[in-house]
Order: sequence, then C-alpha cells, then structure tokens
Amino acid sequence: MSEENKDLETVETEKTIEQEEKIEKQADPRSEAKWYALHTFSGYENVAKDNLTTVVTKFGLQDRIFDIIIPMETVVEEKNGKKKLVERKSMPCYIFVKMIYGDDLWHWVVNTRGITGFVGPNGRALALTEEEVRKNKLEKIKVEANLQVGDKVEVIDGPLEGTIGTVQSVNAETSVATVIVEMFGREAPVDLDFTQMRKIDA
Repeated sequence: MSEENKDLETVETEKTIEQEEKIEKQADPRSEAKWYALHTFSGYENVAKDNLTTVVTKFGLQDRIFDIIIPMETVVEEKNGKKKLVERKSMPCYIFVKMIYGDDLWHWVVNTRGITGFVGPNGRALALTEEEVRKNKLEKIKVEANLQVGDKVEVIDGPLEGTIGTVQSVNAETSVATVIVEMFGREAPVDLDFTQMRKIDA
C-alpha cells in the first residue's frame, strides 16, 4: 500500500471515529454536561433547588439541565444525652447543577429566586474539575463488591468509620448495602455505599 493510500485510510478512520463519537453524544446528551456550583441566599438552598426545578419544567430545559443537588453529609449529633445520625447540609449557601451550559441558560439560572449567581470569576460559570466532582461525591462511582448477606464488613468512610457490621441486604444496582451495626449501644440498620466499607475475611 502506498503512503498516499495509508494517509487516506488514516483520515477515513479518524472521520469514522469522530462520526461515532458525535452519534454517541447525540444519543446521550448528558455526556456533554458538566457540573457547576451555584451560590444561594443563606437558608434558601431548598427553595433555590425547587424553583430551579420549576424553571426547568416550565421552559422545557430537561435536555440541558439534568441534576440539581444540595450537598449533604451524615453526622453524629447529641441531643438530651442521646446520640443519633442526622443529615445536614455540608456546604450551606451552595447547590450543584449538572448541565450543558450556554449563555442563554445563564439568564434563566441567575434570575431564579433564591440563587445569587454562578460560582466563578466575576460571576461567570466555571465548570467543576473531575477532582472537585469526586471530592463532592456528585457522581455515583460504580463499584463491584463481592458482598453477600451475612458478610462482616468494616466501615471505612463517614461518621461510623471503624465500626464493624453484618450485611443484611445488597443492592448491586445502586451499589448500596444495608448493614447492621452497633450504634450508640444498640444494633441498627444503616445504608452504606460500597465505597464506604470493606469486606472482612473470616
């Protein structure tokens, strides 16, 4: 095969790959979406999320705005001498949005009641890095875990870190297992992500 034919074949191959990628993106528009942080008025996180959800529905933006998340964390709280696990906002005054950004969307988003603007230089939208997405646990990480009912596990992340428990049920689809742990002097079931535990070999 001549060098010229080789070059033509390479060009055709590259075109085919580009076409396949284009078709793939058209089939799944979420592949182009990125995460952005939005600043809200203090205490208005839920209001901002609900209002933005309404804007998405009202103006048919479901193919541009996909997820709206209020960052939460589980902590141990003590009240009247009793300890319990509670959910609280890990980043007050912020919500995260997964969207295909465009200047037209900036207007809809920043004019939504409860939202003061995008987090970025001079209020411009700045997409989160992959590291920031992982750090804030915005994307579900698919983890294969060879867990079965009755397995002993150790919690390696979260407020129950270091606790030993027994697997009660496993949901491979959501990568979540219900584990029976001793919590504050009694046994209780807790739902844990596969990434939050490790199996203890008997």
